[in-house]
Amino acid sequence: MSLQQLRDEAQYAFGYLQGRSLSLTGTMASIYGTLISKMSTLISLPLPLLSFLALPFFGSTTTSVNLVLFYLTWSTLVWTYEPLSVELYGTMVTKMLTFLLPSLGFLAFDIAIPSLAASTKARGKRQLPSRYDSRKIAAIVGVSTFNVCLSVALQMGIEVLLTKVFRMRSSLKVSTLVPTPWAMAKDLLKAFVLRGVLHYAIHRYVLHAPARRSILAKWHKNWAHSLNSTFSIAAAYDHPVCFLLAHWVPVYLPAVVLRLHVLTWLVLLALTSLEATFVYSGYAVLPSTIMLPGMAKRVDRHYETGGAGNFGHWGVLDWVMGSSCPGDTDVMDDLGEEADKHQVRRRMSDAVDNADGLVGDAKKRFGKKPSKSIREDEDEGEERDEDQHAGVEEEPSQGPTRRSKRKGKQSPDED
Repeated sequence: MSLQQLRDEAQYAFGYLQGRSLSLTGTMASIYGTLISKMSTLISLPLPLLSFLALPFFGSTTTSVNLVLFYLTWSTLVWTYEPLSVELYGTMVTKMLTFLLPSLGFLAFDIAIPSLAASTKARGKRQLPSRYDSRKIAAIVGVSTFNVCLSVALQMGIEVLLTKVFRMRSSLKVSTLVPTPWAMAKDLLKAFVLRGVLHYAIHRYVLHAPARRSILAKWHKNWAHSLNSTFSIAAAYDHPVCFLLAHWVPVYLPAVVLRLHVLTWLVLLALTSLEATFVYSGYAVLPSTIMLPGMAKRVDRHYETGGAGNFGHWGVLDWVMGSSCPGDTDVMDDLGEEADKHQVRRRMSDAVDNADGLVGDAKKRFGKKPSKSIREDEDEGEERDEDQHAGVEEEPSQGPTRRSKRKGKQSPDED
């Protein structure tokens, strides 16, 4: 290669690097401008977004009119603001309404009226936040709030990176088309299944690995498991990296893989946030009487034993993998207790009898002989069994009588 060729190659490389540096500066300036513009809409967007979220709950009109208003409000919101703004501020508002504000309200109630709060706790005074000093409570509130804001900021960074830098589509779908309830239900079911598997795997095999081998396990033990009892705001109290791995990734990653509609994402986020709010609250009385009490009991046992078991949300994977806390009930025991409490078997039997009665009435109207109910068939079967049993017992007593009659008939012949 001649000297002229080397000179040309050097000039070309220098020009290429100079052009890339200029484009990188322009990209960084664009990203900075995007961030500033998003922050400037912080005041203008929440009010219409709040009105949109509150429309299905506070509407006093009929269902069809509510659906029309719902669609018009959503379409106006998407047309007025950028898709990125709708997604991010929707995420922030949902997280505030379903986790931060209720958790802080529960914390204020527990601190302001400890005697009344202790009577509503599953373990009484042992689950009150007043067991910790004011500096510890302030640290828990500060770290939890920071972790929630960090998750929203990380989601915003991913969306800006995808849409502004790589010129790709957003990770979530933002459009004026509203998903049907059936499509939303299917997506939510898939997302919950993926979230449960991811959370269990990360929580058990990453955050509860031997602490001397994993720095993440050491962080999780020193932060989250410095508490031996739970209250709502403590659901987000962990090292930021551990919090993102255990709580944010299992929710956000399925949404990205399935590319959920932003409305489905907000519903998923609201359900998981409310779940954390109630499950970590420590209250004995919860809105749901089937799943939430068992989940709350398992979470409480997880913290009480220092992470000896109960790594999943619903307890299904703990039951399958045999990782429940020693001596603790699993999800199948909880379902059995709830079934006995609500007398599910008796109600099912009554429902079957009522169905038989309706069928009998229908056959009477059409001139057919009504079929007997299951209980009547069982009663008649028991009566037949008793009659047969009684007949078997009477046969020995009739034997001598028949023989005597035969002897009486044979006596004239003998004479």
